[in-house]
Order: sequence, then C-alpha cells, then structure tokens
Amino acid sequence: MSEPNVAARLHAPGDIRVAPEAVASPAPDDVLLRVAAVGLCGSDLHWFDEGGIGEAHVLRPAILGHEFSGVIVDGPRAGERVVGDPLDACERCEWCLAGRENLCHAARFAGFGETDGALRTLMPWPGRLLHRLPDAIEIDEAALLEPLGVALHALDLGDVPPGGEVGVYGCGPIGLMLVGLLRRSGASVVVATDRMAHRVAAARAMGATHAFIAPGRPATPDVEADGDGRQRRVDVAFETGGDDALDDAIAAVRPGGRVVLVGIPDGDRTTFRAAGARRKELSLQLCRRMLPGDLTRAIELVASGGFDLSGLITHRVPIAEAADAFAIASARRGLKVIVRPSVA
Repeated sequence: MSEPNVAARLHAPGDIRVAPEAVASPAPDDVLLRVAAVGLCGSDLHWFDEGGIGEAHVLRPAILGHEFSGVIVDGPRAGERVVGDPLDACERCEWCLAGRENLCHAARFAGFGETDGALRTLMPWPGRLLHRLPDAIEIDEAALLEPLGVALHALDLGDVPPGGEVGVYGCGPIGLMLVGLLRRSGASVVVATDRMAHRVAAARAMGATHAFIAPGRPATPDVEADGDGRQRRVDVAFETGGDDALDDAIAAVRPGGRVVLVGIPDGDRTTFRAAGARRKELSLQLCRRMLPGDLTRAIELVASGGFDLSGLITHRVPIAEAADAFAIASARRGLKVIVRPSVA
C-alpha cells in the first residue's frame, strides 16, 4: 500500500501526537478502510483527560476513536462507503451465544486498550463489521451512527411506558439523541437538563418539552433556569452527565421508577445520595455499548429520514489538528466534534 498513512496517538493524558506511520498489518478477515470521519466520544475524553477507563490504562501510545466511517480501499468491496462497528466479539462465549456481545470479555474494541482505533488514515478492520451506507447518509454523519446505536440500546433498557414522562439529565450528544428518540417513540413529556446553556438549547431543538439549566447553575438570557422542571416527576430517568446529573435523575423519578445510567463516570466511580433512591425503591439500570442489530437499526432509522444527525455536528477538524479537536471536545464547546483522517 503506497498511500500515505497518518495517525494521531495518545502518548499520555493530554498528549496527542500526529505523525506518519506504516499501515498496520491486517488480520486474515480484515479489509483496509480509508477512514473518512471519526466522532470524539465521552469515553475518548476519559482516555485523553485521565489516561484510561476503569482498569484499562494507556500502556503504550494508542490510537483512539471508535465512532467511524470511511471507504473500503481493497478487495471485492473496494469503493464501498461504510460505517464501522467497533466491537469485535469472540462469538463463542456464553454472552455472545446469548446475543449479548456487548458483555463479551474476550472482545476487541476499536480505540480501547491494546486495540488501535480509527484516528488514522488507513485502518484494517474485519469486513463483517463494516456496514454499507445507504446513499441518503452523509459520510460525516455516519460517524454518529454508533452513538445512536448506544442511545437506542439505552432507550430499550429504559422500558418507557407508552405516553410516559421521561427525563434526560446531561445533554451531550447521546443525551440529545435520547431526547430525539424519546419524542419519536411517543413520550408525552421529555424533561432535559444540562449545566451548559448551548446544550439546553440543543435539547429544546431536539424536541424536549421542558429544557432547563441544571439545578444550581445560573440561567442565561436565552435559556430558562430550572423553574418547575425540578418539581416535575418522571417515570424513567436517563443519566448522561455524571454524578450531579444522577442526583437530579434520582430526585426527579417517581417512586418505583427506573434510572438508566448511560455515562461513564469520572475516576471510574459513581456516587449518589442513597436515601432518596432507597426510599423510592428505584431500579438502577447500567448501559454498556449496544447490542447486535442496534447499529443496523440506527442506519435504517437515519436513512429513512426518521432521525436527523446533521445538527449535532458542530466541528469538523482535519487529523493534523487532532490535538485541537480533543481540546474542543474536552472543554465541551459545541456538540459533536468530528475528526477527518483523510482530509489534509
């Protein structure tokens, strides 16, 4: 392969370096992908800010990025536009055989641990995990299909009753996707809160019936303070913003209700006030990645016009400026930051 390859590697917390390097050797079932777009996820920011997630830490310079799209450059599918599934499960363990590959302990995951991700120009990846993109989906927007799949899985875990009242606490990209999916699925009330005014405004644009600055944060001229939002009780609450958001979710959900924890906590620890959750006898449901079929559902939903991803992308950055892209995302400026490895 004579085509040049450039990669952005994380050497230590806050230390992203971009440099040319050889194309990684493909495994027998890999095809070579020219990566077009990579979305920066909250989990990428844990690697960038903290140097790891949970028990996994940066032990060598690592390529992050698991939300990716691109064009296959070799083999019979050459020229095909695709979106990648970042989870390469073993397909043999009890969890895989039960259809819960997201719980596979032997899985590789792009941009996690020893498995390099998509922040590079050319990426070998198993062909079975590269899904063809319909013409209706733009290549940059395709990088948001994986987090949309996660949002669909979280929605399923929430088991929202028909016409239910729901809260989303934390309005980063997945929280905003949940707002849109909840309204599409028929929730009668969707309360959304965040500490940042631009995210609250985005939640309102995605269809939230009540969108507020999170309790204890100052309002701005164009975004309401908490007002009666904190008093409104919901049937199901989704936490997508850390411990403060979880406290708000627990306070808002009705007795006997359900709280779905979608976010990855700082420092690998989630804390909350026990009394309120215990007295309400709440169910706490944790969410991990997505299930098989959720990415296909996301593709079909967007291709049919049932969900618009375009408004979530606020920054498009060439890979040469990957360090700036991480700084933008880490500061929570805008919404979704896209890195373009194939753009000079």
